[in-house]
Amino acid sequence: MPERYVPKEAIGHGDGGSAALAIGEAESLERRPGAAPPGAGPPGPPGKPRSLWSDAWHDLRRNPVFVLSALVIVFLVVIAIWPQLIATGNPYRADLAKAQQGSQPGHPFGFDTQGRDVYTRVVYGARASITVGVCATAGAALLGSLLGGLAGFFGSWSDTLLSRLADIFFGIPVLLGGLVFLSVVTGTTVWPVVGFIVLLGWPQISRIARGSVVTAKQNDYVQAARALGAGNGRMLLRHIAPNAVAPVIVVATIALGTYIALEATLSYLGAGLKPPTVSWGIDISTASTYIRSAPHMLLWPAGALSITVLAFIMLGDAVRDALDPKLR
Repeated sequence: MPERYVPKEAIGHGDGGSAALAIGEAESLERRPGAAPPGAGPPGPPGKPRSLWSDAWHDLRRNPVFVLSALVIVFLVVIAIWPQLIATGNPYRADLAKAQQGSQPGHPFGFDTQGRDVYTRVVYGARASITVGVCATAGAALLGSLLGGLAGFFGSWSDTLLSRLADIFFGIPVLLGGLVFLSVVTGTTVWPVVGFIVLLGWPQISRIARGSVVTAKQNDYVQAARALGAGNGRMLLRHIAPNAVAPVIVVATIALGTYIALEATLSYLGAGLKPPTVSWGIDISTASTYIRSAPHMLLWPAGALSITVLAFIMLGDAVRDALDPKLR
């Protein structure tokens, strides 16, 4: 009996479903390897896989929390470097006739107990706080990453020694340690406060760095580099450090806001920055006595401090979400 031709449009209904599957498989075998299926558009260029950092930056640019906090931080850094851009007055100029007066034309934040312009002092106070936060974070991150990374990579007695040393510093109360340390090491600059924060801040960073290095050195690419004869320095700098630095960056970014708040707290207690340095903590300490009669003296520097700390903490949270694949 001659074989009858059946069009493909009729196959797939009723009992012809198996025949349609057979024809589809035959067509797929006839196509060249890598060719697009029928009806598909022209093939696009092969996509290049993105690295962790490029992928994180791709997510951060689309995160409104990161964009908002980054704009606030950039503005704070600019006025910390060039406060004359938005404040033309002198933060030390005093007029006792205007002491504790409220807002006036040209002086939107009012005056303090010595007749100094509160707006000008708030703008100039950003320099001390930003300097302490950035320098203390950089010092604690560098020292903690170096000690924690070396201890995690070499292990043995160095790891044990670092762990016990970090436990000692973790047992020191921050405020009590600051009062004792800064009462011995005095100065009118920001560097004693920066040194104290670095002294108590590096153990936290070191533990994060140690854990990241211990995890990274167990990966296959590190073992392959070791089998090929790579030295310790090459493995640390080329293979381990780039893949272990992300958690350190996240913790350091969040800690920066905490260090700014710590500086203000120590200055409020009289152990941090000292006059004539212009600082939000010093102004808050001076204004706390006059909260009933002149609340504007306290609200403006306290508000500037709160916005700054919140901006850095929000930035750290956004960076953490972008760099941690588990949170996606």
